[in-house]
Amino acid sequence: SGEVWAVHAAWSGNHVHYAERLFSGEQMLGGGELLLPGEIVLDAGASYTSPWLYGSYGDGLDELAARFHRHLRSRPQHPSSPRPVTLNVWEAVYFDHSLPGLIDLADRAAEIGVERYVLDDGWFGSRRDDTSGLGDWQVSADVWPDGLGPLVDHVTGLGMQFGLWFEPEMVNLDSDVARAHPEWIMSADPDRLPVPSRHQQVLNLAIPACYDHIRDAMVAILREYDISYIKWDHNRDLVEAADRIDGRPVVHAQTLAFYRLVDELKATFPALEIESCSSGGGRIDLEVIERTDRVWTSDCIDPHERQLVHRWTQQLLPPELMGAHIASGVSHTTGRGHSLEYRASTALFGHLGIEWDLRDAAAAEFAQLTAWVAFYKQWRDLLHTGTIVRLDTGDETLFGHGVVDADRSRALFAITSVDRPVTSMYGRVRLRGLDPDRRYRVRPVLPAGSLGGMLPPPWWGGGAGDMAAHSAVTADDVAASVGAVFTGGTLERVGLTHPAVFPDTTVLYDVEAIDSVAR
Repeated sequence: SGEVWAVHAAWSGNHVHYAERLFSGEQMLGGGELLLPGEIVLDAGASYTSPWLYGSYGDGLDELAARFHRHLRSRPQHPSSPRPVTLNVWEAVYFDHSLPGLIDLADRAAEIGVERYVLDDGWFGSRRDDTSGLGDWQVSADVWPDGLGPLVDHVTGLGMQFGLWFEPEMVNLDSDVARAHPEWIMSADPDRLPVPSRHQQVLNLAIPACYDHIRDAMVAILREYDISYIKWDHNRDLVEAADRIDGRPVVHAQTLAFYRLVDELKATFPALEIESCSSGGGRIDLEVIERTDRVWTSDCIDPHERQLVHRWTQQLLPPELMGAHIASGVSHTTGRGHSLEYRASTALFGHLGIEWDLRDAAAAEFAQLTAWVAFYKQWRDLLHTGTIVRLDTGDETLFGHGVVDADRSRALFAITSVDRPVTSMYGRVRLRGLDPDRRYRVRPVLPAGSLGGMLPPPWWGGGAGDMAAHSAVTADDVAASVGAVFTGGTLERVGLTHPAVFPDTTVLYDVEAIDSVAR
């Protein structure tokens, strides 16, 4: 709570935000594009159009977030169809593009209710690892002798959309395009290149021939196959981003060329959806989201790390625009292991997907994942239209947040323990955003699996409320909980006793009004 002012520079290139106090006493909050010397040179009569700067005000961060979310949801191009459960195969196969294996993954995905299947890096040129082939956007005949058609047809035949990964602005030096056109590679010096990152350099899309080459290659792929979705990646920073011939900075021109390319593809393929990805969250802003349909929030899918990533991404974007996936049991980026319940409950509050080799999932895991996918589909309308609420738990080891529907008759809250509590037991957790005069039934929900180390509070009722300390509370136990009835005012002012749980555990609460209107 408290008075909050905010600005956001809607620009996907170099930019700056500032808060300053002038010598005359005024305070300034602003932002805009950060231009390098010589980057913009205006001829007589020419003009420069600055990026949009969005400003807002609110009583607390939640009201501020709600203003941005309402703005985005009011746009005519805002996604209106249910956000499809997405399987991205990257962490399942990496560069091992075996058609039988990918078909097996598609079959498994369809069984659990996946609605979109995405083939990631490795399908093109000589791209057998990350050192070669980037920039050659033709299907690799070595890996795909019959083209992508057999996989695309199998996926769409199962009723799923098919998506494909591109990284249009990037290039490996070991590629046909780099050998043919070294002058297309950004550099401040024609005799050397910037320090490589992930074995790649950056193509200068401000060069018309380079732009046309990349656009035509992408259009050809999109025309040949039934592709509904592009994951648009950008896996390195722009360093010495200059025209290799004259040395002038080109980030401004590159950003406009990127926008133009996305706009052209969208105009040519109106049903195409595009995800903005830049090693995860490197390109998230209100200008890129004008022309894309979701963002990839982070390449780190570890649910422990994702707690804060999601919290602050949702300060700007509503959950339906924020890609959030259920990964395998051990994170590929941190090495941490987490329960399926924790991974799934974290991904639930975004545009849910899966990034996990489902062929390795045990039968019990497969059944539980199926239940979580069904739970997401049950709740996604509320999650993707409601108002987000972040809770002040009074304990830095306990995060709380939720989504409340427009008429405040239903809500879903998540209370997450990220470490041991400051005291031996958690205190009361106050749920905000409800009608203070209406009565609500609050009960825990667990679609599948179990929560370990649990001491359920008595108000849960049923079998779960009578369990001994540190029991493994199962989904059946939680389903037997009748919960309790409180007014919205009581939930906000007094709160609920939260159970003792192990670190990295989330408890979900279904909150439903039992009064149609305030009494």
